[in-house]
Amino acid sequence: MKRARLLSQNQIREIAMDSYSDEEECYASEDTEDEEEPRPPARRSSISQPRSPDYSASSSEDEDDVGNMAGQQPQPSQWTLPPKPRRRVVHTFTGAPNGKSSEAAHITPAESTPLSVLLLFFAEIITLLLVETNRYYHQFLDNYDNRPSPQREVREAEMFAFLALTIQMGHKIQDRLEDYWTKLKQLCTPFYGQTMTRARYCHMLRFLHFTDNIMNGVDRTDDRLWKVPDLFEIIRTNFSKLYNPSEHLAVGEVIVKFKGRILFKEYIPKKRKRFGIKMFKLCDSTGYTYDMNVYLGKDNKRRHNT
Repeated sequence: MKRARLLSQNQIREIAMDSYSDEEECYASEDTEDEEEPRPPARRSSISQPRSPDYSASSSEDEDDVGNMAGQQPQPSQWTLPPKPRRRVVHTFTGAPNGKSSEAAHITPAESTPLSVLLLFFAEIITLLLVETNRYYHQFLDNYDNRPSPQREVREAEMFAFLALTIQMGHKIQDRLEDYWTKLKQLCTPFYGQTMTRARYCHMLRFLHFTDNIMNGVDRTDDRLWKVPDLFEIIRTNFSKLYNPSEHLAVGEVIVKFKGRILFKEYIPKKRKRFGIKMFKLCDSTGYTYDMNVYLGKDNKRRHNT
């Protein structure tokens, strides 16, 4: 009687894989059966498949193998079940009801005007423009020995008029800045001359500033937004302070059109505005911008979140 041979678990797995590949080759081409010697059938393992009572007497060798392996300690199986997918947990939204916050409780549709809503967001920015523009003008005068006759400081009403004229220029495009104050009949627009003189507008445009050059100019090599850090911080604070967003938020990517010379200017051919500054905004389902961030390039050392 032929003595049964003990097989390890790895050997059983290899024999099973070889038998499976031999069966595929046998069904694939019948012409090669006569040329090659068929391999003996692989022995069935009692570990992988349970024994059926309808087997013939030719399976006595397998029964002997099972009897010889019964006295040995079974090896632990290396096959494990696939990990179960994690169950998603949806937390209940516990934020305040969406809409204006307590900071803007005095804003009502019946009593408030568009100017009062504008000042709610930009009153601090107007003050910042007044302080830094006048500061920069006095710093300019201090650098000259024979300085020209100083002009009066910019006042709050003039700053509002300056911003109104600048916004209006976007609706009426002229070839040159001087053409907005021209007296030619075909180009004349009395609105600009009646609001502010051209010399005063050019003076404010030249010295318009958002930060102190002496204090913040030291870090200009590490911060690409060192010219407008306070401006963005005021806007972000007011956006998040005056409005409570809903639970439905989305992060959007926008391009602010800009064709000037700047290091972090982006060029995206597929966008309608191909040249500009890329920004990421956190928006509410109503379209309200709750927060924003300026993309300053791939250099992490010069990245500034705003």
